[in-house]
Amino acid sequence: MSLISLGPWDLGLAAALVLLLAAMSWRLHLGVERRVLIAAARSTVQLILLGLVLEVLFAQTSLPLIGALTLVMLLVAGWEVRARQKRRYAGGWGLGIGTLSMFLSSFSVTLLALTVIIRVEPWFQPQYLIPLLGMLLGNTMSGVAIALDGLTRSAWEARGRIEARLQLGADWDGAIADIRRDALRSGLIPIVNAMATAGIVSLPGMMTGQILAGSPPLEAAKYQLMILFLIAAGTGLGGVAAVWIGSRRLFDERHRLRLDRLV
Repeated sequence: MSLISLGPWDLGLAAALVLLLAAMSWRLHLGVERRVLIAAARSTVQLILLGLVLEVLFAQTSLPLIGALTLVMLLVAGWEVRARQKRRYAGGWGLGIGTLSMFLSSFSVTLLALTVIIRVEPWFQPQYLIPLLGMLLGNTMSGVAIALDGLTRSAWEARGRIEARLQLGADWDGAIADIRRDALRSGLIPIVNAMATAGIVSLPGMMTGQILAGSPPLEAAKYQLMILFLIAAGTGLGGVAAVWIGSRRLFDERHRLRLDRLV
């Protein structure tokens, strides 16, 4: 079965539903109509631009261009992680912790998938690299953001308990261990729920896209399973890295709690 192309009128009908949502928000005084419209406009511009860029990349498979695009994706994801935290790390750490943790997790898992599991030749073929990295970054971003937000918010609220533990002789690691564990659990909840409900409550995005494009359902299911497992690994690795670095940043070399490093 060939792929059915969508025209401007088809997308316009779908966009009208978003306008309806904004109108409902205005009528019910929810106060999110502006955010809905801005998000819809951003996604439209971003996805169309990405489609145009990918057409160029697919035509020539240029490693420098692919590297530039992946760097932009990583930096934007790091910025989003910082923006989603109620209490952010001051200075470059606010962007650096999330960006570094996602680089260590998402890029390593994507490279493993391309070279060992899928065995793409060359490994940087954009048809595989960009979608895989995008899905991993997007989901790891959510997990890291939730984990870091839970860490900083809980540390701020429990600062008295943490300082009491330090006065009783605990080092920084022991003083914040339970808060770190809770933050990691929170960051893993979205992907755990996604895996638990896949195929029963929801039909995941990649599988849906492949089926709509004409792929056999069983082959689409296998690819979706691979993606879910990769996302789970990436989210776990990214969350551990971000929470560990973030926890260490909350203390100085003398194991004193430094909440002034949050803004």
